[in-house]
Amino acid sequence: MLKQTRVLLMLLFASMFLLLGCGAPAAANAVTREDDIVAVTFDFQKQSGYASNQFAVWVEDANGKLVKTLYVTQFTVNGGYEKRPDAIPVWVKQSGLAQGTAQDAVSGATPKSGSLRYVWDLTDQSGARVPDGTYTYYVEGTLRWKNHVLFSGEITLNGEAATSTATGTYTYAASDEQAALTDDAPEHSRIQNVVATYLPPAQP
Repeated sequence: MLKQTRVLLMLLFASMFLLLGCGAPAAANAVTREDDIVAVTFDFQKQSGYASNQFAVWVEDANGKLVKTLYVTQFTVNGGYEKRPDAIPVWVKQSGLAQGTAQDAVSGATPKSGSLRYVWDLTDQSGARVPDGTYTYYVEGTLRWKNHVLFSGEITLNGEAATSTATGTYTYAASDEQAALTDDAPEHSRIQNVVATYLPPAQP
């Protein structure tokens, strides 16, 4: 009888330990929100055919200096800017790619169609945290040959959460003149709904 009582007590303590152990991680993982970042999101529709689907996402400071590239398609970085000068020319100029500035760490293959998200950790290219202030984010896309779109918007870092919707300017292949992006523009669905969201540090 005494032996059975001891076994029951051991089982009881083991059950309590497991319940407490399982409960703790659940509570710790309840907060999953990233903070002190800017997330740039947009809808991407990959196109078939040649001379298309190149894009870059980057941030500049108030003086128009590139702070950090968040993403750029691999073809452009791997010499594509020389083979095809129409491939995201604004980013190529701003990034200093032609002057030998390395971009491998932020480049990748063209993604599949869908909702894309690129995160800025609020650091510059050297890894230093940038000061508070207003920054401009860009999403540039080569639609096909000289058909081109450039989205831009401003986001302010001041400790308060904020959301910014970018506006797009489309350059038509037949003309160097720029016009506001409209719903009936050719290849309009390539990049849409560009939004930046600032999530400041969580308050203690």
